Amino acid sequence: MLSVEVLPDAGAVGRRAADLVAEAVPAAVADGRRFTWAISGGETPVAMFRRLGELELPWRLIDTWQVDERIAPTGDPSRNRTEQERVLPPDAMGGIRWMPVDEEDLETAAAGYAATLPERFDVVHLGIGADGHTASLVPGDPVLEVDDRAVAITGPYEDRQRMTLTYPALSRAVRVIWVVTGAPKREALRRLIDGDRSIPAARIPVVDQVIVTDLDPYAGGREEGP
Repeated sequence: MLSVEVLPDAGAVGRRAADLVAEAVPAAVADGRRFTWAISGGETPVAMFRRLGELELPWRLIDTWQVDERIAPTGDPSRNRTEQERVLPPDAMGGIRWMPVDEEDLETAAAGYAATLPERFDVVHLGIGADGHTASLVPGDPVLEVDDRAVAITGPYEDRQRMTLTYPALSRAVRVIWVVTGAPKREALRRLIDGDRSIPAARIPVVDQVIVTDLDPYAGGREEGP
């Protein structure tokens, strides 16, 4: 089931997304498990991460993975980790599995990271680009067709290769929470909602997905589906 929540602004989107994540935690820890989730990068989820820092969460029982990461040196401003370390609550740091993108043998590093992934993610947080990409699953990249690995290395995209979770890994999510803000993403958002599988984002094979956005995806009228 795909649901869409349209909120007034990016701040409200971030707060609502954080609350959705927080609501999923008690069920996991009540079962004696650790809560497992994967996070995406970029500026869009900053409000969500900050809101999570304001909530009373049992971070000692929460394990966090990265959805994707740029192949760049530690501390590089293009790295998702650089921003995530800045905005995630300090108590979350001990439970984060950072993608090992500074290893010399990236294919071996990707396989090693895949071996750390949980059997199921309680939540995977995703965003979408104006070109319809999500994670580092970008249009035209051979990684879109990978079905035998949970983590892979992409070709160059915006001058960087990436390490990314693949569709098989993303399919392990119990729930996907999409956080989408910014007018340039309206068309891609509409195509995601319409199930247009010509964009990578619409190929995530998870039943329970919720989109939290500040965009009216059909502003100006609904388009015909693909």
